[in-house]
Amino acid sequence: SKKQAEKAVHQKKEQSKTKCRKARRRHINLVAEFNHRQRKNIWLETHIWHAKRFHMVKKWGYCLGNSPTEKSYRACYRAMTKHCLLQDLSYYCCLELKGKENELLKQLARICSVDTGLTFQEACCLSGRFEGSLNLYRADRYPEDMLGPVTFIWKPRDGSENRQLWIWVHPALKQDILRELKAIFWCSEPEEICITEPVTTSVQEEKQMEVVTSLGNKRKKEDKEGEKAVPVKKIIGDGTRDPFQSYSWIARTTGIVISDRSMEILRFRLIGPLSHSVLTETLKAASVQTV
Repeated sequence: SKKQAEKAVHQKKEQSKTKCRKARRRHINLVAEFNHRQRKNIWLETHIWHAKRFHMVKKWGYCLGNSPTEKSYRACYRAMTKHCLLQDLSYYCCLELKGKENELLKQLARICSVDTGLTFQEACCLSGRFEGSLNLYRADRYPEDMLGPVTFIWKPRDGSENRQLWIWVHPALKQDILRELKAIFWCSEPEEICITEPVTTSVQEEKQMEVVTSLGNKRKKEDKEGEKAVPVKKIIGDGTRDPFQSYSWIARTTGIVISDRSMEILRFRLIGPLSHSVLTETLKAASVQTV
């Protein structure tokens, strides 16, 4: 029995040497591992990159990079002043409003004031050419009961009276501002029971899982009936809303729709004199086809 035990240990060592350390430590199902580690705090899509280089903090339902682990302050300053520095602001929440332009402006005027400067109907912003920023207040309560600062972008006109507006808010302010928007537009009922469609593992990931399983001589995961288990689904959502709750509401009288697009639209900030050059080199303009 002693010889058999030694033989088993020897075979185990030989088997472990056939794969590199990275392969031996790889989780059999990366998506399942990521979901498990995001039960309380959602990761941004750039999380892995930041986690290797930053001290991470858990704030507002997200896991965010707070300060670099290395002394890269001079490099960041140099990038901001001479080149280009990119920041991931995807944790900011996006609230989308769709409906007739005059109906939108009529109600939005109740939560801001011309006394503070810019409003939603500023010509340069209303055309969709520029992003605007302002402070929001509870309806008809200015100068009291300020909700907080927001930025907004109108989708350029397409000849129709229906417009699309994106309002970007900090996650700490999202619930209060969303509640106020639903109140002024009378959007009390959900447009539909919206459950975020989970994304299954890609074909490439499934093949990698099968290869790892066969190399390790492990049985494929089976459910209670002995059948092959369904691929684990990736969690889609954000730190400020339950992925199984409705995230779109409609006003029955005006047809205005409010949607919570948090973590569905990613947002990055470019800082530095070469920011425009980086964008033009990265993004290729599509040819516009007119009918």
